[in-house]
Amino acid sequence: MKALFGVVSLLVALAIVGLLAVKQLKAVGKVGRAGAASEAVGVAVPQMSGSGTVREQAQQLQNKVANDAVNAINQGAAARKEESEKQ
Repeated sequence: MKALFGVVSLLVALAIVGLLAVKQLKAVGKVGRAGAASEAVGVAVPQMSGSGTVREQAQQLQNKVANDAVNAINQGAAARKEESEKQ
């Protein structure tokens, strides 16, 4: 009875570890799946061109983020300017 309980508990523990491993591998290995999840909650994922080296892709992403930050700052400044002109 003790041996059977030991084997069953070992199999349950192995199943739990296996499920966690599969979940982690899916999160790391499936980029499209992570993109779909972020789109479901309304987060925009930047679409990068598939060509080029990792360094070039990283540079493109950095440039896009910098441009988006500048655009957001300019948009906020324009909104403040319009608001101050109304008063």
